[in-house]
This record gives sequence, structure tokens and C-alpha cells, in this order.
Amino acid sequence: QVQLVESGGGLVQAGGSLRLSCAASGRIFGTLSMAWFRQAPGKEREFVAHISQSGSSTYYGDSVKGRFTISRDNAKNTVYLQMNSLKPEDTAVYYCAAGLIGTMWGSSYSYWGQGTQVTVSS
Repeated sequence: QVQLVESGGGLVQAGGSLRLSCAASGRIFGTLSMAWFRQAPGKEREFVAHISQSGSSTYYGDSVKGRFTISRDNAKNTVYLQMNSLKPEDTAVYYCAAGLIGTMWGSSYSYWGQGTQVTVSS
């Protein structure tokens, strides 16, 4: 069993930056692909980014490409999402997810965190 706990969300002005963290329990973190998704009120869950087990491969959703960076530290069982040039439309609850195969589909991930709120004011 893997438990995921996100942190780092908050309120920021447009153009600002935030870094989200997701700490994982268990000894299998290094075998899992990790991802970030987000969901805004009244909208479908949206893929943000995923990263391979080693961290050598990353993939981003079109709406965040060039602004967000996903990374991981396997020694700390933690995955990060650095968010720069934030826009009001980035406002959402951000979820960390873990699974054996990294894809842009939520169904690929077996483990999910509880989410952290990010609010970007204009």
C-alpha cells in the first residue's frame, strides 16, 4: 500500500510561482511512475504531468507545458511540481498519483493523494 500526501498549495497572484510536494510512504516509490492531475470546480479532472520511475522521462499537458516542471527525489520518496507564470485558469485542486505505468489517463494510477488547493488571483 502507498499513501500520498500533497503539500505546498496556497493563494498566489497571477505570474507568481508555487512548488507542490507529494510525499509517499512505502518502499516501492522508486518503482512507481508519478503524476499530477488537477480538477477545477465544475470541470473534468485534467492531466498535468507525469514522470518515469528514474526521473529521466517527463510528459506535460499542453496547458502547462513550458511553465510547470515535474521532478522527483527517490531518496526522499517525494515528487515535486514547480509551477511558474501561474494564471487564474490554473486554479484547481491538485492531486498526486502513483502507478506502475505513466500515462495521461487517471485510470492508470492506483494511488491518489487527498489533493491540495491552488488558487491564482488575477
